[in-house]
Amino acid sequence: MKLIIQIPCYNEAETLEIALNDLPKHIDGIDEIEYLIINDGSKDNTVEVAKAWGVNYVVNFKRNKGLAKGFMAGLDACLRNGADIIVNTDADNQYCGEDIEKLVRPIIEGKTDIVIGERPIDKTEHFSPLKKKLQHFGSWVVRLASKSDIPDAPSGFRAYSREAAMRLNVTNEYTYTLETIVQAGREKIAMESVPIRTNGELRPSRLFSSMFGYIKKSMVTIIRAFIMYKPLQFFTIVGMIPFIIGFVIGVRFLVFFFMGDAGGHIQSLILASTLLMMGFMTIIIGLQADIIAKNRNILEDIQYHVRRLDYDKKEEEE
Repeated sequence: MKLIIQIPCYNEAETLEIALNDLPKHIDGIDEIEYLIINDGSKDNTVEVAKAWGVNYVVNFKRNKGLAKGFMAGLDACLRNGADIIVNTDADNQYCGEDIEKLVRPIIEGKTDIVIGERPIDKTEHFSPLKKKLQHFGSWVVRLASKSDIPDAPSGFRAYSREAAMRLNVTNEYTYTLETIVQAGREKIAMESVPIRTNGELRPSRLFSSMFGYIKKSMVTIIRAFIMYKPLQFFTIVGMIPFIIGFVIGVRFLVFFFMGDAGGHIQSLILASTLLMMGFMTIIIGLQADIIAKNRNILEDIQYHVRRLDYDKKEEEE
């Protein structure tokens, strides 16, 4: 069984070697461990540091494309190089390398396909009180959207089986962490979480420049994933709000009408009609989006089989 540990990198020359030195060289049940970095348009000597250390593979972007695209490019490279399990970790050594064994163990034992490391958020000193609350809130929203029980959705310390990795798609340009959980929940891919340790902060996060930016991008990502993977539920909820308000106003108008006092409430009738129409049309949009989502499911299934043929052919050639 082959494990490839991938690390997305953007100007990580100062911390990359520390993170690499912390990675395991042997895990019981794993025959071979290899290392891969995704150079996301770095301007420093990140690649030179990685090669000098002895990483097996380097995926190069000529310009910065963001964490999500880097993650998917890394998965593709790992699968093409025969990975049975893929672990994603950070170049700033945020996560404890020894805990990779805890991530891969449930996959080795055949219990699950995705394992997500649960950080001790409340005990992490460099997380502000606001960030801790936002981390918990974001994870709660993702659990609702994905119908999963993952307690730390933003955690980037993860392990994927080969089967799970071939089924993943990330369409946003911000981060893969939230969307992949929603997608895995929708696809009913087996997921579980394990407690992991974190190291001290070596540098500030580069994923967002401010707390407001983090909140905005995270919420947009969650809502977008919810619309994409559960459109009928989303648009029904949104559509029922004006529909119910319009219905109540309409009933109110009818009460006045049967009391013979409808003349002064024509505005209520117009408002009720408008709101009812808005709600009805929103639900219709949800039905159309649901049909599109079903077609997307078919395309994803085709993509999965194409990937499987492509990656298996690559292994046979080698």
